Amino acid sequence: MYIDEFSKHFGSIEDPRQEAKVSHPLFDIMFVTLCAIIAGADGWKEIQEYAEGHLEWFQKHGMLLNGAPVDDTIARIISRIKPDQFRQSFINWMQSINKLSNGELIAIDGKVLRSSYNRDDRKSTIHMVSAYACANKVVIGQLKTDIKSNEITAIPELCVLT
Repeated sequence: MYIDEFSKHFGSIEDPRQEAKVSHPLFDIMFVTLCAIIAGADGWKEIQEYAEGHLEWFQKHGMLLNGAPVDDTIARIISRIKPDQFRQSFINWMQSINKLSNGELIAIDGKVLRSSYNRDDRKSTIHMVSAYACANKVVIGQLKTDIKSNEITAIPELCVLT
């Protein structure tokens, strides 16, 4: 089952919260968030609504045993995950469930993430470069770049990751 494969790769991500104050395990929050985004959720509130709408299924699989987390909780927890840890876990997970064949076409594309905002330096966008396996229709790697013009310099590093 894909939950086991997801757990194998994402279970090592550090939980930055104090253990005594944890109501929702980090794994549950990450898995619910990923499922919601794949299903088309666009924002923290929609992720919460997805969790509420599928609560019975998640609980049947041993998750969200304390109920669905609210949008602020989801946002706070996800925003504290170390990006490099998440990126490497995601890449490893994708590679484990998606074996590439020789000669497959890989598309490279840069995008600005919608609704992204960096509070520290007040910049309003995050630029990402992605490698997309066309035949399998899955992103197999991503890198954040400082500005849009750095996309070309990120491509060789992205190729090493994939």
